[in-house]
Amino acid sequence: MTPQARPSPADPSAPTAAQAPRPEATPGFDARRFKAMERAGFNRIAARYADGAHLRAGLAAALLDAADLAPGQRVLDLASGPGLLAGAAARRVAPGGRVLATDIAEAMLAEGARRCAGETAPPAFAAADAEHLCLPDACMERVLAGLALFIFPHPRHALTEIHRVLVPGGLVALSVWGPRPSVPLIHRAQDCIARLLPPPRVPRPSVFRFGEPAALEDALAAAGFHDIDIRPCTFTCCFDDADAYWQAFLDLAGGVAEALGRLPETTRQALRAAITDDLEPFRDDSGRYRLPARTLIATARRPR
Repeated sequence: MTPQARPSPADPSAPTAAQAPRPEATPGFDARRFKAMERAGFNRIAARYADGAHLRAGLAAALLDAADLAPGQRVLDLASGPGLLAGAAARRVAPGGRVLATDIAEAMLAEGARRCAGETAPPAFAAADAEHLCLPDACMERVLAGLALFIFPHPRHALTEIHRVLVPGGLVALSVWGPRPSVPLIHRAQDCIARLLPPPRVPRPSVFRFGEPAALEDALAAAGFHDIDIRPCTFTCCFDDADAYWQAFLDLAGGVAEALGRLPETTRQALRAAITDDLEPFRDDSGRYRLPARTLIATARRPR
């Protein structure tokens, strides 16, 4: 990994050493191992992740609208995956704008570059760790992070880096999953896994850890952001059958998908079969499944 860049001492809005966010730590948690698993998992599902973009199209559009993009802006998209947000952002900042899509999963970036190849002004793609960005201070007018902040082992490091690379007055726009009960799209599969498999030796960071607006606002404020605005965004995904739902979950799951992929085939089939009962409350009259998901979209500015 590259050395972590530090906020400029001349930046009065940057957190001081005493205020700087500390890493979130769980006994036994290994951030490097966690990132390696996430990288392997997202490399495994790159094409399928991109193919499932239509399920989250409404959320993506809402996030881009919140970012207030305009022609000529320089935009950084963190944990960009296959460039779904980055490609749309590049169209919004044309002409004259530039979008840099970053991720730790190189297969995701390659998939994004392939899919954006026909664009007039496609994003640039670069492997980078959101917690340790090799970018100069104050180089971006906008930073995007769609369903990403909760993935980072130390999200406060990522927020500090976002603050550093934004120009004074620059805006970050990000989305996170809402409170766990409001996201059956995710927690139904998690419940099935927890019921059939033994608990992990070291728990993964929860994807719902910023689901409450107060927790997200506190994290943004601690990183030095002002003018924080957090709004809900709810969407619903429809699936023809339980198998389609399970596959869609795996196509979003990154490191979890990688861990499940290493299980014996019989165990994986048992998980796939068991999910049918868990989904029954969401089955409509046509026999299809409709699962809602509540997210939060936050915007915040680096002070001028």
